Amino acid sequence: MRYIVALQPVVTGSEYDREPTATELDAIEQEMPLIAAEVELLDVQISTLDRPVTEVDTRRLRRARRKVLAARRTLANRYSVGEAA
Repeated sequence: MRYIVALQPVVTGSEYDREPTATELDAIEQEMPLIAAEVELLDVQISTLDRPVTEVDTRRLRRARRKVLAARRTLANRYSVGEAA
């Protein structure tokens, strides 16, 4: 017996095929300082991949890591106090 089924994907959108909600955008906005700090750290790490690490690079890495930690601390404190709840 042959079954007749649709050969195309379902026309209705799935849960993941949508724009972010206002709540999700607000959460992303709250986390932007951390995201920016992590991107900066990644940039520094990438810049040191293909050459020997100098003292200036070491300082840049240390500074970028401290920025990430400070952003994480600020975000954690904000959620622990209940500002974002």
